[in-house]
Amino acid sequence: MITFDDFDKLDIRIGTILEAESVPETEKLLKLTIDLGDEKRTMVAGIADKYKPEDIKGKQIPVLTNLEPKTIQGIESQGMILAVDTNGKATLLHPDKEVNNGSKIR
Repeated sequence: MITFDDFDKLDIRIGTILEAESVPETEKLLKLTIDLGDEKRTMVAGIADKYKPEDIKGKQIPVLTNLEPKTIQGIESQGMILAVDTNGKATLLHPDKEVNNGSKIR
């Protein structure tokens, strides 16, 4: 169990996927450019086994923005997208209506 104060440390915001491309020499990774309202960030996500880059452009998704950056396959990932684990594969989450990029999830 975590405390509410622990949960409150998470900065989860809605962003729109502007660009998506396969990461060379991998089967599961996509490089995403995500618009978070006041900035754009690059993130690497293990979703290529379920999603094609052209199918997710323009989609809004929740993003953990205050996660320490990590280099994956030579690409600095500046956050983490949130998804549901469905039988070992990621299923993207979306707001039920369009919201402003950068909107905080609470």
